[in-house]
Amino acid sequence: MFKLLVSLLDDNARDIKRLQRTVAFINELEPQMERLKDEELAAKTGEFKERLAKGATLNDLLPEAFAVVREASRRVLGMRHFDVQLMGGIVLHQGRIAEMKTGEGKTLVATLPAYLNALTGRGVHIVTVNDYLARRDAEWMGQVYRFLGLSVGVIVQGLEPSERRRSYQSDIVYGTNNEFGFDYLRDNLAVDPADMVQRELYYAIIDEVDSILIDEARTPLIISGPSAKPTDLYYTFARIAPRLVPEVDYTVDEKARTVAVTESGVAKVEKWLKVENLCAEDNLELMHHLQQALKAHALMKRDHDYVVKDGQVIIVDEFTGRLMYGRRYSDGLHQAIEAKEGLKIERESQTLATITLQNYFRMYEKLAGMTGTAATEEEEFRKIYKMDVVVIPTHKPMIRQDLPDAVFKTEAAKFRAVVEEIARRHAKGQPVLVGTTSIEKSEILSRMLQRRGIQHNVLNAKHHEREAEIVAQAGRLGAVTIATNMAGRGTDILLGGNPVFLAKEEMRRRGYSPELIAAATEYGPPRTPEEAEARQVFQAVLAEKEREVEEERQQVVALGGLFIIGTERHESRRIDNQLRGRCGRQGDPGATQFFLSLEDDLLRLFGGEAVGNLATRLGMEEDVPIEHPLLTRAIESAQKRVEQRNFSLRKHVLEYDDVLNQQREVIYSQRRRVLQGEDLREVVEDMIEEVVSRAVTAYCPEGVHPEEWDLNGLVEYAAQVFLPSGLDPKELEEKPREELLDFLTEQALQFYRRREEELGAETLREMERLLLLRLVDEKWMDHLDAMDRLRDGIGLRAYGQRDPLVEYKLESYQMFQNMIAAIQEDMVRYLFRIKVAPAVERRVVVENRSAEEPASRTVRKEKKVGRNDPCPCGSGKKYKKCCGRGVD
Repeated sequence: MFKLLVSLLDDNARDIKRLQRTVAFINELEPQMERLKDEELAAKTGEFKERLAKGATLNDLLPEAFAVVREASRRVLGMRHFDVQLMGGIVLHQGRIAEMKTGEGKTLVATLPAYLNALTGRGVHIVTVNDYLARRDAEWMGQVYRFLGLSVGVIVQGLEPSERRRSYQSDIVYGTNNEFGFDYLRDNLAVDPADMVQRELYYAIIDEVDSILIDEARTPLIISGPSAKPTDLYYTFARIAPRLVPEVDYTVDEKARTVAVTESGVAKVEKWLKVENLCAEDNLELMHHLQQALKAHALMKRDHDYVVKDGQVIIVDEFTGRLMYGRRYSDGLHQAIEAKEGLKIERESQTLATITLQNYFRMYEKLAGMTGTAATEEEEFRKIYKMDVVVIPTHKPMIRQDLPDAVFKTEAAKFRAVVEEIARRHAKGQPVLVGTTSIEKSEILSRMLQRRGIQHNVLNAKHHEREAEIVAQAGRLGAVTIATNMAGRGTDILLGGNPVFLAKEEMRRRGYSPELIAAATEYGPPRTPEEAEARQVFQAVLAEKEREVEEERQQVVALGGLFIIGTERHESRRIDNQLRGRCGRQGDPGATQFFLSLEDDLLRLFGGEAVGNLATRLGMEEDVPIEHPLLTRAIESAQKRVEQRNFSLRKHVLEYDDVLNQQREVIYSQRRRVLQGEDLREVVEDMIEEVVSRAVTAYCPEGVHPEEWDLNGLVEYAAQVFLPSGLDPKELEEKPREELLDFLTEQALQFYRRREEELGAETLREMERLLLLRLVDEKWMDHLDAMDRLRDGIGLRAYGQRDPLVEYKLESYQMFQNMIAAIQEDMVRYLFRIKVAPAVERRVVVENRSAEEPASRTVRKEKKVGRNDPCPCGSGKKYKKCCGRGVD
């Protein structure tokens, strides 16, 4: 009775029952699909498209389409979708999040909704966390799509624009979140429609959806160009920061990650810099430098928040432990850290285009995601992305043991206990995976194990090149692996070892080149005889390694499977669950336990007095752990509080970013219309009328007596902007305001028509297009900088009892209107004077990508004009006899 009541109240249980009914229907179709010949199975794609064209919906086609994909996968890959994988596929098609445990085959699950939605012809994007996974999945799963007559593309770093465009035209496109986002931004910087690569944003399936939409949500993608700000002040303040005394000259709030300078600190800095008032308006930049220098000195820890490698400061991703090449802290913080470390300071940059992943992915018509850990963040997914989470049951029962936390008094005692536990389990051959929260902690533990003579591998941001190899072999007999956070590694830990990696190692020993080994392990037909021969050798070696691994697997299973030790609780339960989820895959045995201390950041900052008092009451000793349900509940309560706080922060950031996002959508949609060749004659005429109307309002305000109008100022402004031929102020005297407005508007429009006759309609349209694109880009960049400055200071409005968000919306709206007015004014001014269309200036842009390789630099190049080509200025002469005269 109790179980029945629970299932009635459990939304997830009801969802699973509904999904099971659809799965039963798909299973009934299986014998029918098995009887079809290959060509008949492939012909189903054309049949489905016809049915869609005649009015059928995707939901109508779902059971049959899923049955077709399952049969195609069985024939092509030798992999038949389990019932739980069909459930996951249905959830993804519904635009929801499927939570499926590690090792349940999420890569195969995505083929079902991807195929179904690709039948619309609008394109499906499958988003992964790194280039390796995008390439692997596109090639591996691509065999199924190609068998069924669909095209597959891949979007990774280093592709030429033509290759990108071709990939985006495919039915199904695999790529990384950063590449999709940067392509969107690049398309909105393009000056020629041929430079644009993306199609509409219809349907995206995001792998590791929690990592991308929550952990990276607040990090904006930025395309930037160099700025001219000097760097000397960073070094000056890097010398000042260590001389200030903590808690006397400045205070640090580790929870909020902020630093505040006290009056004492301000007085010292004023004395050292010989400045009268550091808080004066003229010295705001000095105050900003001081804040950033203190933040770099007191909050940003080397080998925790960043590493120094090859003379560069490289950020460490706090969620995955990976190095984020090419990505920089904003607002001068990165330069402050470079100065602190005594490195060469990279110049600050100016933002050309930016968007957060939150806002990019919310532009898709339909969005779905899959991950092993999402249920704890369901509230955030619902509120921000309108997606709920369905927890899919595992194919085989989960038999992993999660042991209670062991809490120690000090960090030193905790690490001693961790080493003892590793030594005990290593002695009998059980594989152990140890999760740490920072590079520094992983290296402390590594040194302690070295002293005990225990062989082990370390996987952190300093050794991420061997990431897949280290992870793949973490389940071997006697293996000890220390790793920073395990999110999105993309490689399963197999008990007994991974035969594919062992086979690759054997191929290397036999002298095969890395390129040939990669080709031998690829899917699809070999391209050369050497590849065909390497593939045969690889298959033979793989079969041998699989036999070896199976023997070792049985030994590891007998020892209890993989044992996972967490050395610290993360702020988010989800990250802890990701570590736990590395063992117990597909019914394997395994166990996990967290070792904590009262000195850990989570307990120290968020545990509060409750944890400390409880520990005192229980009489903690240095090396004796406490395993008490009350303590575990207190720790989970601290995690929930931090999760709620982080959600509030992300929501707060999104509310501010939404304001800019609305403006971005207006600018980009207008820009796209210009780019795609819309006739701008009416737009320009409207601009002329707007500019004249604003001028008359400024110099001859309504409700002011005509004798007080500034007609001389109006005539002077008109000569500078919309009437270069000039006017006599006497012509305007005695005219009523409305007549004055009509007269000036007609004069300006007549001048515009004369320009059209003079230059030719076609030439003027092209000049208008290029000029408007250039002005919009320039003004939008300045607007982004101004919005950044507004956002930095808007919080102070709260002291005046005003809501900073409301104030931000009001002021940003006014700034946006001012930007539009400036674009219109400059457009009219330049258009009425321009003789030669401006060449599109060369611009070096840098993307703040976080990828395995350093960021690529993109140089925008103009098409070179041939000497005998028509001159781009529209004169009708050859280039060599016009603007190209004297040019070699």
